[in-house]
Amino acid sequence: MDAITLTRTRLAGGIWEGLLATSQNVPPRLSLRHQDDIIGEPEMLAADAPRQWFVRFRLPLDRLSDGVQTFIVEDTDTVDALAHETIIAGALADDDLHGEVALLRAELDLLKRAFRRHCAET
Repeated sequence: MDAITLTRTRLAGGIWEGLLATSQNVPPRLSLRHQDDIIGEPEMLAADAPRQWFVRFRLPLDRLSDGVQTFIVEDTDTVDALAHETIIAGALADDDLHGEVALLRAELDLLKRAFRRHCAET
């Protein structure tokens, strides 16, 4: 079985970039999936090291909308997911994130009070 790893390096200017490493001299065929659709193939360029390639794809603007959108880079032959990028957008997402942060702050305040009480008792 081939050992294939795709490591995300950055997302800049709407372009996702990663480094693909494999045990073979030929890179696997990759596809980009959004929801249940194959929406393209990432661009692959040979890296300086043997059996490594730079992988990149542009996030398609027509696929971005309110909510959570996940783009998956997968091996076309095995359909194994190698990497993904998740984008959260829209007012609804802002409300969800603000609620989560508020909940985390409340839990942190609870822990601080309990810790201070414990320190005062000892």
